Amino acid sequence: MLGRKKNTADQIAEAEAARAREDAATTRRQPEKKGVPTPKRSDQVAARRRPLVQNDRKLARAAQRQQIADQRAKMRRAMETGEEKYLPPRDRGPQRRFVRDYVDARFGIGEWMLILVLVFLFASFVMNEQMRIVISQILWLFVLAVLVEAWWVGRTVRKKLDAKFGPENREKGIRFYAAMRALQIRRLRLPKPLVARGQFPS
Repeated sequence: MLGRKKNTADQIAEAEAARAREDAATTRRQPEKKGVPTPKRSDQVAARRRPLVQNDRKLARAAQRQQIADQRAKMRRAMETGEEKYLPPRDRGPQRRFVRDYVDARFGIGEWMLILVLVFLFASFVMNEQMRIVISQILWLFVLAVLVEAWWVGRTVRKKLDAKFGPENREKGIRFYAAMRALQIRRLRLPKPLVARGQFPS
């Protein structure tokens, strides 16, 4: 009798466990939300699709090109307005600004050198030999005077920078920077001159 009751209890427990497993399987097979249509396979594939690495690189290159273009546009605008933030490193800083203002405020013969050389080259085609020799000698004297002026401008700028910022704080290459700007035509200088003639910086 005891053995029969025990077997019956085991059978009942096994039946309940099997029914629980069947209910769990049925629950998994049923959709979580009733009344919602089953998504199409194409939609599921599109949702799982990831962009290729090549497309990511193309987008990255396009973004980089756009960033470079924006930076160049800001730099060109800074060349016109003198905005310090976007100037190239060669023209950035208070000492470079002081040099530009000083050179742009003075009257110099160096800025006319390129124009005179071009005029001489074109005029030499219609000159005779003797006139060409005389003009070339005058031109060489003018070039010598321009070189002396460039040296003098660099020396003057160095002294003024030492008095304003201190000799220990003077940047390297500042004399060459001043001389090269003095040799350029005023209207073609970059960054553009921001002071008038005779308006020397203090």
